[in-house]
Amino acid sequence: MKGFGILVLFYFYCSSSLVAQDGGVLFPDSCFRVPEKYRNDYGKYRSPLLFYNGKKVSNSRDWQKRRKEILERWNKMMGQWPALMTKQTLTIVDSTAREDFMQYRVRFYWTPNEETEGYLLIPPGSGKKPAVITVFYEPETAIGMSGTNRPNRDYAYQLVKRGFVTLSLGTSGTTKAQTYSIYYPDINNATVQPLSMLAYAAANAWYVLSKVPCVDSSRIGITGHSYGGKWAMFASCLFDKFACSAWSDPGIVFDNSRENINYWEPWYLGYHPKPWRKRGLITKENPARGLYPALTAVGYDLHELHVLMAPRPFLVSGGAEDTPERWKVLNHSIRVNTLLGYNNRVAMSNRALHEPDKESNEIIYRFFEHFLKATSNGLAQRPE
Repeated sequence: MKGFGILVLFYFYCSSSLVAQDGGVLFPDSCFRVPEKYRNDYGKYRSPLLFYNGKKVSNSRDWQKRRKEILERWNKMMGQWPALMTKQTLTIVDSTAREDFMQYRVRFYWTPNEETEGYLLIPPGSGKKPAVITVFYEPETAIGMSGTNRPNRDYAYQLVKRGFVTLSLGTSGTTKAQTYSIYYPDINNATVQPLSMLAYAAANAWYVLSKVPCVDSSRIGITGHSYGGKWAMFASCLFDKFACSAWSDPGIVFDNSRENINYWEPWYLGYHPKPWRKRGLITKENPARGLYPALTAVGYDLHELHVLMAPRPFLVSGGAEDTPERWKVLNHSIRVNTLLGYNNRVAMSNRALHEPDKESNEIIYRFFEHFLKATSNGLAQRPE
């Protein structure tokens, strides 16, 4: 009976009275503008508008073929996902009334053989609502209840206060074990690169969140910082049901000189059987192993994944790892959007430090409001 009562409360809260939201908050247009210094500078990166055989992409029909080619190539290199789990719904473990919103601890399978627990936050108000999935090392940080000194990472809490349904997820078990990721079918015999499996888990989370009665499934985004930024980036690029995405300083390109842009580690794109390499920068004595060195040896880079977002919007909330120079790589995504007839779909803000701050987070929240929330005329500012 307790579970039934929680379920009734859950459905009731999705349809309770509307709390007025401020519709005047705008996303700064400056985040869409490439600085003059980097305009039309595409860096050293291979153009995504060339098929792998060298043929040029000339129109939107060509692009659909090229997009499929990129996705198939990367999935083949990283390992094919298991079938997506589209039919399940969230199991409600318990509920808490917090301030003016409801918090539910929930459980679902995010891989075929692994359940996870997270937190679903639901604001008051009637009708279908936009939603955002937040991802990090554990789910408590994003709801503002981690008990650790990690300021300005409470994305789920801040967004629910702005009228978004939020689902906070994290890899609590593997974070405690310092293996940090998802390994399928197990950590000793992974057949999919762990960062790709994190994206797969987020795709399954999209399906369970889309079935929450008060969620508009066409308006679900995803965000995270650093580790969570990598996770959000791969999830939104590899799974096209995410309407938009914001990535806080994940390192949006491969860079062997930056310790925080560590895609070579075994829990990202450098999986190899244990014993694992010593954590840290790649050196002659401590080389990268697995897929990562094979990718970089022949010129693959993450801009090929970014362009899979087009024409869906994304924001890079850049810090120490993603400086203004990263516009060189983002120019490739702008170019694809231009080919498709879209503008203002690629955005970047910048701060000095890797750590997020209130100002950089405010831009993230405005980004989601701009693209996922309804405007005064009742239309949503989201991809056509």
